[in-house]
Amino acid sequence: MSPGFASLSAFVRSRLSAEGHLGLHLTIGALLMLVAAFVFGHVAEDVVMAEAITILDLQVSQWFHAHTTPLLTQCMLWVTWVHSTGGILVLCLVLTFQWVRAKAWDWLATLVITVPPGMLLNVLLKNVFQRARPSFVDPLLTLTSYSFPSGHAAAATLFYGLLAAYFICRVKPWPWRVVIAVLAALMVALVGLSRIYLGAHYPSDVLAAVAASGGWLAFSLTAVGTWRRWRLTQRTDA
Repeated sequence: MSPGFASLSAFVRSRLSAEGHLGLHLTIGALLMLVAAFVFGHVAEDVVMAEAITILDLQVSQWFHAHTTPLLTQCMLWVTWVHSTGGILVLCLVLTFQWVRAKAWDWLATLVITVPPGMLLNVLLKNVFQRARPSFVDPLLTLTSYSFPSGHAAAATLFYGLLAAYFICRVKPWPWRVVIAVLAALMVALVGLSRIYLGAHYPSDVLAAVAASGGWLAFSLTAVGTWRRWRLTQRTDA
């Protein structure tokens, strides 16, 4: 075996190892970030170039607007209110209180670098793309801010994704881990659906928000996880 191949083989093994601070978790995190960046870039390009996805956006938005009902509208307004910027910050404060009580400092650090910066990233992207919101003669909501990507969907992805990661790390049986992941995904989908139903966003706005925020979530979890594993390694070596 040549020295070059041996070095490459050792590098691959270390990246796929569950041990160490630069092992499998870092590889998975990097892959998730790359997938998220690819999805967001693809959607953003299609929106900017006014390709087929924008036609689908209009069709879906018009269909939902034509099938609204008073009861469903009230439910969707409640969902969107709970997951507004203020609502998410309140939920984060509740989570902060719980993690301070439990002395879960690593998770608290992850919350701090995940949700607020991720929401700011979404605001930055809105101002970069400056996409107008859906327009209707009789709108359910009237908003003047930009549409792409969805702030509500971004915040929900960050919050419920982090919450799911926390519970998945505390639960060992895989069926329960799957249930937790599915519940988190359903909550994100519900928030995104509420924004489309209310005419505040196009479907591509929601998809782009989930991709961008999912990438930031993966970065945050990977960064804190790598730091925690490195810290444990230093203690062991000492």
